[in-house]
Amino acid sequence: MTTVEIAGIAKEYRELQAMIKELEDEAEAIKATMIAELEAQGTDTLQAGIFTIKWTAYCGSRVDTTALKKELPDIAARYTRSTESRRFQVA
Repeated sequence: MTTVEIAGIAKEYRELQAMIKELEDEAEAIKATMIAELEAQGTDTLQAGIFTIKWTAYCGSRVDTTALKKELPDIAARYTRSTESRRFQVA
């Protein structure tokens, strides 16, 4: 593949990424509208035709690694593992 071909593919990729961003923004706006309606009705579940729309709270637990490293650095180091990953970018 020539650099001209790669440049064309990169341009197309960036255009598609921009379109995806626009659609994600539009989807977030629609989501915000539905959440606002759930809140206005004072409910976390709404039946709308064939759709059930839910806005429910849930609890989760995570280890506070900053506090763990500060208070128990030896243990934090012992249970910390490094991972390697790669990032794709078109700049």
